[in-house]
Amino acid sequence: MPRNPSTGVYSKPAGTTPSVGQVIDPVPWNALTTDLGNEITNSLPRDGSAPMVAPLKAAGGTVSAPGVGFASTPQTGLYLKGGGLLGFSQNGVDVAFDKGMVYVAKSGDYTALASDDNAVHRFTADATVTLTAAATLGANWHYAVIADGGDVTIVPNGSETIDGTATLVVPDGYSAFIICSGSAFFSNKLMTRLLSKADSSAVGDFVVGLILSNNSGSPNTHVDFAAGSARSGSSFVSNSSSITKRINGTFAAGPGAAGLDTGSVAASATYFTYALRKDDDQSFDVVLSTSATIAGVNTALLTGYTIVKCIGVVLTDASSNIRPFILYPRDEYTFVTPVKDAVSAAISTTSALLALTVPNGLKAKAKLRFEFTSSATTNAALLSDPAQGALVAGAGTDGANVGTIQLASGFAVGSQEIWTNTSRQIRMVLAGSTGSIWIWTDGFHFPCGRSS
Repeated sequence: MPRNPSTGVYSKPAGTTPSVGQVIDPVPWNALTTDLGNEITNSLPRDGSAPMVAPLKAAGGTVSAPGVGFASTPQTGLYLKGGGLLGFSQNGVDVAFDKGMVYVAKSGDYTALASDDNAVHRFTADATVTLTAAATLGANWHYAVIADGGDVTIVPNGSETIDGTATLVVPDGYSAFIICSGSAFFSNKLMTRLLSKADSSAVGDFVVGLILSNNSGSPNTHVDFAAGSARSGSSFVSNSSSITKRINGTFAAGPGAAGLDTGSVAASATYFTYALRKDDDQSFDVVLSTSATIAGVNTALLTGYTIVKCIGVVLTDASSNIRPFILYPRDEYTFVTPVKDAVSAAISTTSALLALTVPNGLKAKAKLRFEFTSSATTNAALLSDPAQGALVAGAGTDGANVGTIQLASGFAVGSQEIWTNTSRQIRMVLAGSTGSIWIWTDGFHFPCGRSS
């Protein structure tokens, strides 16, 4: 055919350019008219009455003169960018196209690649996402992470950062959008805003869940902490699953690790348990300390952690084992085996202090039962909060809470919940004469702010 298929240039067939007076040869002229008819048929009608039957090949063009444009606005249209990429020009300005979004579910660790630009990955378990070097991914590379079954830790390459830090943790149930600048990574700040809101001091002070219990496999040395959350002032931490800490060793991070802030486990001691929040990923942990206040906790092993709130207490016995206990709503503890804190102890009209098996270093409300005997048939005992001072037992004075002896050397019984002083003590006194008393400690109330 006379039209060059590569260039589109039409050339007339040979013998179709006659001179004056020359007789026209019908063969080449018939070929010419046939070719012209074919080429007209193969041309695209300007009125759009017929479609193309093969791909339309447009000029590559530029951003200011696109290969496919419009007569009224010649600087708006499609053009070919470098690298074979399609560009869209609007009034001479390039408008970028995004790649198609791709969704993939993941169940383990993953390295995000350049091909994951505009991908959405949903992680169904705890996982670590390692980002390829920012220079390789390039500016404008972006990626979405959904944590749906576990926490997802996003780790940039080498010394690169995300939001200026070494890692970004997306807690289970949340998501994050990541974008690359070509040298660093940034998120949409969703986690930052959520954590900022979580640390608002206006929300309150509380413990939800985080119930303590003896570990079923190693009850003498291990304590289980149920899922829950804690807040104190502007600090908040939560944990979606239970963890176990042991008291026979100094603190190490993570479930199953030791938890003492310092030293070794002691006999007949009180260990306060404190909820910790790891500063870089907001994860939950627990430290145990003999200090009744956060200020007294030894923090040498707690670099990178914030101590949020005291969430409970465990007591050890004479063998340095954890006393078996049950924790009920509103921070009420009951010993599996009641403790005999007085066995035929002498009691008289002189007020005296008696130490109980309850937390040391702060006031607790002891759950007590008593049995009292005296040779005097009209004698009665009074056990009380030391904060009331030295009370005087008897019907004519401050009363009693262990019944009057009806038979000399018989027994009277009673029970009461009594607040101790910070040295674990209560006061006891008789209305008259002398006697002996037995005291069982069934447990105690240790208020941490837990309502259920």
